[in-house]
Amino acid sequence: MPNPKRKHTRSRRDLRRSANSKLEAVNVVACSNCGEMRLPHNICPKCGFYDGKPVVEVKAKKEAADTAK
Repeated sequence: MPNPKRKHTRSRRDLRRSANSKLEAVNVVACSNCGEMRLPHNICPKCGFYDGKPVVEVKAKKEAADTAK
């Protein structure tokens, strides 16, 4: 198996390693019912709709003012 003739610098090594770790943006789409951004092919966590139809009943969250009492 071939071996390197010279030592590669830390900078060169780290540049090679960092090339594979670039983050990709998450693909999101707007919900057809409420307009909230959600992951494609998933039920909307805000309204519970999927493909324009209600699938899950979402409980209303209590407002911060009610919890402060």
